Amino acid sequence: MRDTRESRLLLVLLIAIAFALITVDIRGGQESPVDGARQAAAAVFGPVENGVAAAVDPIGNAIGAVRDSGERNTRIAALEKENAELKAELGSDDRNRNRLRELDSMLKTAGAGQYGIKGAQVVAIGAAQGFSWTVTIDVGARDGIKRDMTVLNGSGLVGRVTTVGPSTSTVLLANDPDFTVGTRMEKTDELGFATGQGNGPLLVQLLNGKAKVQPGDRLVTFGSAGDKPFVPGVPVGEIVRVDPAGGGLTRNVHVRPYVGFSRLDIVGVVVQAPRSDPRDMVLPQKPKPAPTMTVTVTPTPPPNADGQQADQNAANQNAADQNPANQPNDNQQNQNQGDATP
Repeated sequence: MRDTRESRLLLVLLIAIAFALITVDIRGGQESPVDGARQAAAAVFGPVENGVAAAVDPIGNAIGAVRDSGERNTRIAALEKENAELKAELGSDDRNRNRLRELDSMLKTAGAGQYGIKGAQVVAIGAAQGFSWTVTIDVGARDGIKRDMTVLNGSGLVGRVTTVGPSTSTVLLANDPDFTVGTRMEKTDELGFATGQGNGPLLVQLLNGKAKVQPGDRLVTFGSAGDKPFVPGVPVGEIVRVDPAGGGLTRNVHVRPYVGFSRLDIVGVVVQAPRSDPRDMVLPQKPKPAPTMTVTVTPTPPPNADGQQADQNAANQNAADQNPANQPNDNQQNQNQGDATP
């Protein structure tokens, strides 16, 4: 159809008639004058619509599947979240049991040293760049925490409080290179100063250059004036290496700390020092050596040993019988015969 002025007028007229019919149909409701025409059109075009719907039904199903897939993904995500929560709950039970063990061990340590402690939990760890080893604990000034208080756990010395906020505090760990604590050797009482070395053992400089030390010897904190920043008797660690004595006034030893600084959780801040130095009472008990069993083995003679011994005894007896020393001499026999003659 060519685009002419007449065709445009016809199109406008048809559109106007369509709008008029729509208006009449809407106003007429169920008694619409065009209802019969609508039913006739439905009877004519209904089968055609069903055929077209059947033809495009796979496409419609695919579209519906895509739409429903979003709902299924939502349900799957919800189920995965629920499973994750259950796993976290189970994991939290294991974690709680581990915390109970740590708390029990810390209370035993505090009881052995008669330390008054305030329990805390590590909530953050400082950056380890440049050997800066710090942690944040969830107690502060509101809990009676002050600067330069000793921090320990069930294993031994953790560090000291350096910064105190209203509800949190910062602890400088004992393995930090800026950390120094006075130490005392078990039994021998040799004094020294321990310095942190990051992930490595603590470096302890003994004041006695001729001190007799060996791997396995243990150290505790010596204590500070006024019990700040360190209370006495807290286990530090045990010697793993002794540097050769160079004839100097001091001697260096390397100490493996009892505390694992990379897995801290439950700690205690010593808010009340012991009345007296606990000395070595807080050190863990050394494992008892396993009993040495002595086994005595009796060799069993070979099966033919008795036969060989019997043969040897018989040979010895034959030799004794044939020995001339056991036979009487002829003169003695003649003398005996002469004595017997009347």
